[in-house]
Amino acid sequence: MRTSIATVSISGDFAEKLQAIAAAGFDGIEIFENDFLAFDGSPRDVGRMARDAGLVITLFQPFRDFEGLPEPLRSRAFERAERKFDVMGELGTDLILVCSSVSQAALGGIDRAAADFHELGERAARRGIRVGYEALAWGRFISDHRDAWEIVRRADHPNIGLVLDSFHTLARRIDVDSIRAIPADKIFIVQLADAPAVPMDLLHWSRHFRNMPGEGDLPVKAFMRAVAATGYDGYLSLEIFNDVFRGGSSKAIAIDGHRSLVAVMDQVRREEPGVRISVPPMPDRAPVEGIEFVEFAADDKGGSALKAALSSLGFAEAGRHRSKDVTLFRQGQINIVVNRDRAGLARSSFLTHGTSAYAIGLRVADAAEAVARARALGAETFEQTVGPGELVIPAIRGVGGGLIYFLDGVSSLARVWEIEFDVADDTRNDDAGLTRIDHLGQTVEQDEMLSWLLYYTSIFSTEKAPLVDVVDPGGLIRSQAIETPDGTFRLALNSTDSRRTMAGRFIAESFGSGLQHIAFACRDIFAAAAEMSRRGFEALPISQNYYDDVEARFGLDPQLSDGLRAANILYDRDDAGEYFQLYAPAWDTGFIVEVVERRGGYRGYGASNAPFRIAAQKRLMAQRRP
Repeated sequence: MRTSIATVSISGDFAEKLQAIAAAGFDGIEIFENDFLAFDGSPRDVGRMARDAGLVITLFQPFRDFEGLPEPLRSRAFERAERKFDVMGELGTDLILVCSSVSQAALGGIDRAAADFHELGERAARRGIRVGYEALAWGRFISDHRDAWEIVRRADHPNIGLVLDSFHTLARRIDVDSIRAIPADKIFIVQLADAPAVPMDLLHWSRHFRNMPGEGDLPVKAFMRAVAATGYDGYLSLEIFNDVFRGGSSKAIAIDGHRSLVAVMDQVRREEPGVRISVPPMPDRAPVEGIEFVEFAADDKGGSALKAALSSLGFAEAGRHRSKDVTLFRQGQINIVVNRDRAGLARSSFLTHGTSAYAIGLRVADAAEAVARARALGAETFEQTVGPGELVIPAIRGVGGGLIYFLDGVSSLARVWEIEFDVADDTRNDDAGLTRIDHLGQTVEQDEMLSWLLYYTSIFSTEKAPLVDVVDPGGLIRSQAIETPDGTFRLALNSTDSRRTMAGRFIAESFGSGLQHIAFACRDIFAAAAEMSRRGFEALPISQNYYDDVEARFGLDPQLSDGLRAANILYDRDDAGEYFQLYAPAWDTGFIVEVVERRGGYRGYGASNAPFRIAAQKRLMAQRRP
């Protein structure tokens, strides 16, 4: 698989773009004409810089409003093309993209366009140049790749071929299986882009909201399965127009782009029988069997506060690390680790972020395979010195520089607690009935949101839930969950552009992105609330107006309403089941602890309750300020 990316896809000047693209592992670049025109150097300089970076110039683009013009505009279009051919010769590239015309002067007609392209092919052949024709989704006469292919077919020239762009096909919901009948040698290059499924003008959608494959909602994988079935083995190129990307880190976005291509083609290779695709060898996406632990970094003061908070939730101290100042708290299948050691990453994390949840441990089918896939997709692995008798637990960097550890049941990692900890015999039967970690919430900078969605969905066998807008009194929070089909792993990613929101405050107070929210599942939320209250737990007080409304909205039995009100439990319901939520007051940094109960097949996260919960949290935080 040979990869390419259009220079328009990332930020920076031309030299910065080349450096980022090469470092990310791409084989080539498309030169977007505006980037070339803005560069203070000759075409030969551009070509030399690309070659010095180890990159092939795969394409020069775009050439607009060519076909179907009356004279004298037709002759002028050919003159313009010849000038572009001159530039291409100096750049050192042999392929130009001609996009379907939007000119009001164009006359239309398949045969007229085919004749124009045949003549252009003759001129291009004399220069050793190929011409790729692309159907713009908003083209005046040609807006469908099937019509563009018919023009190429009738042009009947070896130097005239087709450019397939996933956005233009998928935005119009054109049947991708029509691609399977196109001869592979007539597809000159394939461009990929995804986009969120939002109804808007096609041109505006394309120019501002494209993103990397896997970051949006378009069926890019189905598109590429159809392309692969033709036998196409040329460049796969990203052409991304995105306002956030234009202002983001060129290095990070280039890495995301390369990861997206490798990930989508790995899935195509697995799902399209009989095709041969050269992608880096890697295991399939890692199935997540559960969240094994969450680890907090703290000092003595923070550790004591954590112990008190966990005790009120029904956790008991279950063990201490054999050689480090690390304590294990346990309830049900939940393991919470408090690391107060004065060495290693935990200490560095505490010094940077304060008391914080800096690491999570995931149970996967095979830890070695999970880390191998992550490494193949460009994830940064992590190792630190281990002491005598300690396990080397595979890990990768996660949100905010934190860690994601991998544990499994097929290696010594399954015995991590008994190997590394002096674990007390578990004879308790007086916990609060919390059973497992239902979900986690990570808050990230707004321009990181798509990156982390891609990161998780490409490494782990998860799917994206619909994007949700959460109303905070201080602004809007965008939330999108990724989850396994059986709910063993749920993670909500949240972002905001307002520092006045709970999410924004957390980023500001914690000095960056991180894990902000942990939700514990329980067997019976009313019994849990009673037991936790006995242990000193103080629930977040919810407005009584909320309960009057929820009783009327859902037609609740008054006895249930009274129970919700008395325990400050929030309620939601969908067609599949019910959802109960109980919150602790937010910590000073905005960290959130929640207890939930799911009944039936409820799959959501109580988003409709978020405005009332956030208002209550902010009200209490304001009261507690000196």
